[in-house]
Amino acid sequence: MSDWVDVAPAADFAPGTCRVALVDGVAVAVFKVAADAYYAIEDCCSHQTAALSEGTLDGLEVACPLHGSRFSLVTGEALTLPAYEPVAVFPVRIEGGMVQVRDDRFD
Repeated sequence: MSDWVDVAPAADFAPGTCRVALVDGVAVAVFKVAADAYYAIEDCCSHQTAALSEGTLDGLEVACPLHGSRFSLVTGEALTLPAYEPVAVFPVRIEGGMVQVRDDRFD
């Protein structure tokens, strides 16, 4: 089990933006989609190596900047081709005014 990793102060994290945190050697893209709605996914398209944090956010989906594959921020599911494999999702919390994320895949 990994520890919680600080991403950014919640007050400095604007809706519609993304920040990247390194969690146990994995780049994690943390998106703020609304007032208190945060989602975190692995920052690597499952089709080809591309940073999803550099993609286009549309509601609860992000489009890969390389070939346009869309991924669900909620489930990590690949929603459009050419990607067909999901990306990992991670829990996000606010603790002491700080947005935090952790890798719980191996708990």
